[in-house]
Amino acid sequence: MAKAMWNGVVIAETDSYETVEGNIYFPEDSVKKEFLKESETHTVCPWKGLASYKTVVVDGQEARDAAWYYPQPSDAAANILGHFAFWKGVQVSA
Repeated sequence: MAKAMWNGVVIAETDSYETVEGNIYFPEDSVKKEFLKESETHTVCPWKGLASYKTVVVDGQEARDAAWYYPQPSDAAANILGHFAFWKGVQVSA
């Protein structure tokens, strides 16, 4: 079971996930989207493609750009299409 927690609240939990470069990618349907808000931040990974970000918000506390995903990953990263990963203080365990 993989779990992502921030500010004492579980924001994602699943038995089925992908691991890429040491990061756990949670299927979209395992992520509690009520804790995510839009961000304008984007970065580029040379082999995965363009990443988009969301800010995690729990009880009024924000972790800016703490969730990321690849809306259209490269063919080499097709396994993470529809998945989210977390960082910036979000506790992830498997």
